[in-house]
Amino acid sequence: MQFQHTYLEILKNLKEASNNKNIPFCVFKITGIARFKLLEKLNRKLKLSKEEQEELLLLRRRLNSICIQASTNNTPILIDAEESWIQNAIDELTEELMENYNVENVIIYNTVQLYRWDKLAYIKKLHSKSKNKFKLGLKLVRGAYMEKERAYAIKLNQKCLIHDTKENCDKDYNIASKYCVKNINDISLCFGTHNEQSTEIVIDLMKKHNISSTDERIFFSQLLGMSDNISFYLGQYNYNVAKYVPYGPVKKVLPYLIRRAEENSSITGQTNREIIRIKEAIKKN
Repeated sequence: MQFQHTYLEILKNLKEASNNKNIPFCVFKITGIARFKLLEKLNRKLKLSKEEQEELLLLRRRLNSICIQASTNNTPILIDAEESWIQNAIDELTEELMENYNVENVIIYNTVQLYRWDKLAYIKKLHSKSKNKFKLGLKLVRGAYMEKERAYAIKLNQKCLIHDTKENCDKDYNIASKYCVKNINDISLCFGTHNEQSTEIVIDLMKKHNISSTDERIFFSQLLGMSDNISFYLGQYNYNVAKYVPYGPVKKVLPYLIRRAEENSSITGQTNREIIRIKEAIKKN
């Protein structure tokens, strides 16, 4: 019942977006419409029971219905990234959707968490796979399950997929940004970041590659109530900016917001000097 409710809510959001030009895309997590344990089993390539096969069939029907509605409305959907032990399953499902629906334009975006040391290679591999087959949509983020991922790796006595340092995470994020912008003819992008330096880098890349600030292949996104200064400055100079608006029962939304706060703890002391840097980057010739 909960999954059905979320599924209908996604369709409702898409309908609202079709009548509201201020909603550029809709976002959801696949765990909102499917059991975590099912995705975990898919991720591990384990044999499904008859009931689980029916569950997977229902999930695919829901995903296709969502994509058909998104295509009809021409409203892109961003599928969020989740824990590493279900992410491969999410990637595979999302890639199937991109192959089917990202033919003429980008309707489906997959989310890539660059705090994982293996995801830069994933972007390049996926780009190669998409060549002459489908258009690629990517949302680039740093990531939000750091402590959970490290605890999971310790529990299983395996190498953690999270970078050892924030510097390496930032480095991969910026390298991925450069790679994707360079290949803008193949990849549509949403930069989900509250980091001023990463924002400045993307702005400079857009200028370097003669990409207009209004080019709909590039969006910036920040969470509502976080880094509003970045959002406002970008919007003031006509860059495409969207504010994420998470909503739902408090006990469900609060952990999400806590993860965002932890993820962005390093930028809570941002200063006016850093905002001036972005403004100068925007004004560069």
